[in-house]
Amino acid sequence: MSRTSSSELNPPRQRRAELARNLAEVRGRIDAACAMAGRAPGDVTLIAITKTWPASDVMLLSQLGLADFGENRDAEAAPKAAACAGLPVTWHFVGQLQTNKTPSVARYASVVHSVDRVRLVRALGAAARAAGRELTCLVQVSLDGDPARGGVPVTGVPEVAEAVAAEPGLLLGGVMAMAPLGVQPAAAFAPLRACSAAVRSVRAGAAIVSAGMSGDLEPAIAAGATHVRVGTALLGGRKPPVR
Repeated sequence: MSRTSSSELNPPRQRRAELARNLAEVRGRIDAACAMAGRAPGDVTLIAITKTWPASDVMLLSQLGLADFGENRDAEAAPKAAACAGLPVTWHFVGQLQTNKTPSVARYASVVHSVDRVRLVRALGAAARAAGRELTCLVQVSLDGDPARGGVPVTGVPEVAEAVAAEPGLLLGGVMAMAPLGVQPAAAFAPLRACSAAVRSVRAGAAIVSAGMSGDLEPAIAAGATHVRVGTALLGGRKPPVR
């Protein structure tokens, strides 16, 4: 459920200016990180993680030129995507996904970042075919082995990748990971290159590496991230939703 936010309490012009400043700062960080890594800024896609923020913020960021948005709960994402229908945006589903939610997610998401088991692959494929859409799927890699955070162990990446590649209605896009808590991000993201190579051995074009958030986008880009998922640095600090 979206909370009452500054975009609802403040005039839209004021919120737009705030988002514009934040967007410029985040893009500046991405550009600097790319320069340090010897990469072109255009190599990295910024995904705005809009959980708990209203659809009006999506609309404002779209006006500012942002095209990619992510959500981690279908109950919030589905109505928000519906409210933004017609905008030139791509929706990314980035949270852990239950198989019974796949029919809903398949209707609005273009990219699912959190594919970590063959059973989910089968459910997503059936949902994509029923919706008449193709979903790009990323294999979520667990870098810490914590089942609460989702992801398949590094050794299980090829099996899930092969399942996605073989499933009609799905396109194998690459890998996704979150840095483990309490570990230096530079070291935590180190296995991603090998995981990406394993996925690209299944499909050569599966080059997406989704890694890095507000606090660790720089080391993620240094480790090869092509997509960064930024919420707080872009939209502001989150508070519990109003119920």
